[in-house]
Amino acid sequence: MAKTFKVLSLLLTYPEAELQEAAGEMKQILASEKLVPANCLEGLTRLLDEIAEGDLYDLQERYVLLFDRSRSLSLHLFEHIHGESRDRGQAMVDLAEHYERHGLVLSARELPDFLPLFLEFLATRPLPEALELLEQPLDVVAALAERLRKRKSDYAWVLLALEGISRGKPSQAVLDELLAAPDDDPEDLEALDRAWEDQPVTFGPGAPGAGGVSPGGGCPAVRDTLARMDRPADTKPL
Repeated sequence: MAKTFKVLSLLLTYPEAELQEAAGEMKQILASEKLVPANCLEGLTRLLDEIAEGDLYDLQERYVLLFDRSRSLSLHLFEHIHGESRDRGQAMVDLAEHYERHGLVLSARELPDFLPLFLEFLATRPLPEALELLEQPLDVVAALAERLRKRKSDYAWVLLALEGISRGKPSQAVLDELLAAPDDDPEDLEALDRAWEDQPVTFGPGAPGAGGVSPGGGCPAVRDTLARMDRPADTKPL
């Protein structure tokens, strides 16, 4: 089990005073476990210093602008794959059941596809299993890293560290498709409202996930990613 995943999980959560106080200990864990590549460790150290020394309200405002008001930076993994389709609900049920079979019981408010929660789960698993599980959402992780990098945000180092730790490589085809989606501006409130409008539910042969049509449309790479993440836990985790 690797505490590094717990540190990366905490770095992607809403900043609180407790996080600021724990920054020094978190740096020690990253340095001692040596899972994070050296170039990423430098970036993570800078982010931890920002959190430890920054004004808490400024840190919280920055977090909200990035992750709560930017749909393209949502930390809910299935949001980027399933959107608001019915497939997302079933995928989350399956993932929650997988967590519970391994001793992680969620509260009513927690969504299982929240990336910090997923990383917290990885921290409870043997390292080889955690590394295997980490490969499965790697396409989304890489897309988030690229979008944060373009914003010159040090949060990008958290996602880049996950890429560096993983033994896998993101699919370029899937990554290109994810990055082709609009990258919303959190300061544009009208555009934000439009982006978060409820999508109509459609039924019949053309509906996503219905009539033999796979979620992800006609792109084989997207279908493969969905199949990996939605596979029943009894045959392959997640």
